[in-house]
Amino acid sequence: MAERSVNKAILVGRLGADAETRFTQNGTPVSRVSLAMNRQWTDSDKQVHEETDWMSIVIWNKENLATYLTKGSKLYVEGRLQTRSYDDKEGVKRYVTEVVAENLVLLGGTASSNSNGNGGGGRERSARRPTPGKPSNGHRDRAPEPAEQDLQDDDVPF
Repeated sequence: MAERSVNKAILVGRLGADAETRFTQNGTPVSRVSLAMNRQWTDSDKQVHEETDWMSIVIWNKENLATYLTKGSKLYVEGRLQTRSYDDKEGVKRYVTEVVAENLVLLGGTASSNSNGNGGGGRERSARRPTPGKPSNGHRDRAPEPAEQDLQDDDVPF
């Protein structure tokens, strides 16, 4: 019997900067955004603390994201965790953990919207839109990600 495992990340947060899209040597678009997720807690002395966690999000095969993914936008991300390594300019091996996005939903509102977190009632938009004339059957047809096509770290333009 084969062993099974799960690698699933689900995040909701706000973008720390506009999406940056670049292209690999073979023309595949890859975008990168930084997602901020806040959390609050009260300690035993009734002091309220707040902390922000940042996660790097990588989005393959979506060219037209800069219009929608702007600083302060609220975003729902589903994807998988990936850790990769590279050698920096001084030859020191560095490790990066990021979420490779498989599903994105742009939630309404910006950071200046009302503070209840629902973005002021704006309509939700999905970064993954159905192809016109094609029925949606709930299954995603997607090409293999470039990482699955034997790309090397040198091929990624970040």
